[in-house]
Amino acid sequence: MIFILPLIAALIGWLINKIAVSFIVRGLVKQQGVIANRLGELAEDQFSFDDIKTKLADPENIKNLIPLVESHLDSFLRERLPKAMPVLSMFIGDTIVNQIKSHLVNELDALFPVLINQYISNVEKELDIKKMISSRINNIPSATLQSTVREGLKPQFRQLELLGAISGFIIGLLTLAACALLHC
Repeated sequence: MIFILPLIAALIGWLINKIAVSFIVRGLVKQQGVIANRLGELAEDQFSFDDIKTKLADPENIKNLIPLVESHLDSFLRERLPKAMPVLSMFIGDTIVNQIKSHLVNELDALFPVLINQYISNVEKELDIKKMISSRINNIPSATLQSTVREGLKPQFRQLELLGAISGFIIGLLTLAACALLHC
């Protein structure tokens, strides 16, 4: 009977923190637009087109493209070009195809980094990462966002609720102790 007060206080502490968690989640959902804009800004600050340019224009990565380019050029020079220009088929043999292919591959090897950098620069001008991220986050339905937040922070919310119960229980015990000292 004596522990009823601490148990009631624990229940009240748990309940108050459970309600607080609900308010926090609803507050986050209500601030979806602000959060979306801030996350868009963060993504924009963290995203680097220079890193992409460097990675794509890396000579090792370009070397990996060369076999595909050679295969495509070989097919073009041996099959499609003679069909498109039958007169050329009289002059193009294996030696000439290999020479043309070799020169074109060398040119393309030098051209790829320039092409990639130009392409990424154009994409960078047209792509608004902040707007894209914030728009996508803003388009998440409130119920989905709310359940995602609850699920993602479930352990932390449980700890907060448990902390409310423990602190309520301790307050109940302290109240009992004070009552005993004051002869309530």
